[in-house]
Order: sequence, then C-alpha cells, then structure tokens
Amino acid sequence: MASMVTLILILFLFFSLVSTGNSLSYNYYEKTCPDVEFIIAKTVKAATASDKTVPAALLRMHFHDCFIRGCDASVLLNSKGSNKAEKDGPPNVSLHGFFIIDNAKKAVEAACPGVVSCADILALAARDAVFLSGGPGWDVPKGRKDGRISKASETIQLPSPNFNISQLQKSFSQRGLSMEDLVALSGGHTLGFSHCSSFNSRIHNYDATHDVDPKLNPSFASKLKSICPIKNQLKNAGSTLDASSTTFDNTYYKLILQGKAIFSSDQVLIDTPNTKDLVSKFATSQDEFYKAFVKSMIKMSSINGGQEIRKDCRVVG
Repeated sequence: MASMVTLILILFLFFSLVSTGNSLSYNYYEKTCPDVEFIIAKTVKAATASDKTVPAALLRMHFHDCFIRGCDASVLLNSKGSNKAEKDGPPNVSLHGFFIIDNAKKAVEAACPGVVSCADILALAARDAVFLSGGPGWDVPKGRKDGRISKASETIQLPSPNFNISQLQKSFSQRGLSMEDLVALSGGHTLGFSHCSSFNSRIHNYDATHDVDPKLNPSFASKLKSICPIKNQLKNAGSTLDASSTTFDNTYYKLILQGKAIFSSDQVLIDTPNTKDLVSKFATSQDEFYKAFVKSMIKMSSINGGQEIRKDCRVVG
C-alpha cells in the first residue's frame, strides 16, 4: 500500500512538472515545432546586440500582457476602428520592442506555419531577455493561445508605480499571485528606465508637510530633482531603475533598503514585516532571488485565456 502511495505521488509530481496552468506543457512543440525556442532566442539575441534596452522592454511587455486577461498576447494587438487597444492605454504607450516579436513570429511561421501562438513567443522572448541580461534561465511551459480582445480601458487594472502595499497585494492576489510572487516579480525592475512622470509625485509637492517623499534617501532625492525639475522637463527625461539597468541582478533590493527605489510601489515593499524579510533575503542572496523569480515567472506566465493562434501578432484571426 505504501509503495502504491509513493508511486501515485511520483506520478503526480511528474505530471505537475510536465503540465501547468491551462494545459500548458514543457514539451508542447516537441513534434510540431522543435526549433521554436532556438528561433526566438536567435531573434532576441540579435535585437539585444544592437540595443541593450531590448531585454527590459520585452520583460515589461510580458508583465503588462499577463496582468490583463492573462498571457494571451492581447498587448500586441493594434487599435482598430473605434476600439482602442491595450498598447494605446496610458500605462502602455511607453512600451517598445514590438518589432522583435514580429520578427520572431515571422521566423517561426517560416519554420512551422500556424502552430506557435504569439503569447508563447512573448513568454519565451521574456525568458531569453532575462537570460541574456545575466539572469537565470528556465524552462517555459508552452501551449498558450492568443486572445481576441484588447481594450485600452482595461489597462487601468495594471499596478501603478504609486500603489501602496495593500493595493499591490490586492492586484497580485486577484491573479492568484502571492506576496512572495509580488516581491520576486518586482525584481524585474532591476532592468529598465522610468520617465519623470512615474515618480514626479515623490520629489515635488509630495504632501502638505513634505516637498519630497520622506522615505526617499535625501541625496538620491536631490539627484532625481536635478534630472526632473518641476518646470522645463525634457520629454524623455528620467532615470534608470538601478545603476546596472541592463544587468539582471539583485541590486534593486539593495536600493530599496537604502531608500533609493525609484517607484513608491517598490519602496513600500519594506512596509510589512513579511515583504521586508523577502526584500532583505533577496538583497543578501542573488541565488535566492533567482530561484524565487523563476518560480513566480512560471506561475504568472501560466495565466492564460486565449482562443486562437494568430498569423500576425498585431491582428486578430
């Protein structure tokens, strides 16, 4: 009897590894498109070689896709007629790198027409982006379908850089993600850049008694004020999210502990004992951060609600 229970447990663990989420599996394209991961990685690598901001762009695009209707590539659809698509919603107008997904899709279609979804291409490209930036690699579960609905109005559901800890917790829990997932996935902010508009409220007229958010390190706040003065701002002015903004590392967590996080939604991660412990853990050990990030990325990227395989990632059908 005990051996039968053991066998059942082993089989359960095996199938939970092979399959996850909405019938996703690690070997989904083994027979239908065996070279898909190589093709996508080659495209992402070529784009990154000419523009070091590409990995941050692809990772952010994947997050923004998954948080609206699941990871269904709805963020890639173009606005059409009276329908304004997600990519034209306020939080997404600064997304870039769509051409990389187009290039990958074109190359994949040439090898295996009508087989691989745009949602899978984006999930794989995000993984490659992290790996090419010096971060961890992982096996991505595949088999997502592409969604047919994309509405700019729904982008209001994306977590804001001004969210407090309870708003962040609610946003993540609505998608089946835990507080550990929240802290680990926020580490994606180790890559990238922010325009002044996303943190202006922290450095100018913060509240009735403070001009600057008191949680900000004073010298860091002064630096941000010089980059983003209250008047005469350059259109593209802003700051990298950490000093090593093209390298996927745990610097982000160290900055939070020093009061040098750009977004208040990052700084608030030390507002509860649970999240502060995780920030400290990841700041101390890059390996622990990598392990947690991989686990949470697989969990987040397995949220899927699509219906089709698009031929063109920008157009339904």
